[in-house]
Amino acid sequence: MRGQLSAEMLVVLVLVLGLAIFLASVMFKSANKAADKIEAKTDSVLSAADNGSPSGAVGSRCASDSECQSGICDTYSKTCS
Repeated sequence: MRGQLSAEMLVVLVLVLGLAIFLASVMFKSANKAADKIEAKTDSVLSAADNGSPSGAVGSRCASDSECQSGICDTYSKTCS
């Protein structure tokens, strides 16, 4: 008869849905692991960049723009702007 599902079709449907749920959970776990690794790498890169950043506050003496936090060294007064 049309419109009826046999027991075999129900078993196949349950197996396919179970497999899809299993694969989705595995993918979510691996995505979370990858996100954690990316976050750790980003943190290490940003901390390394912070260590190399200029430390001159506004008004402190400077010789070049790279010595100022703002990146601007006034060439006349030789102070950070």
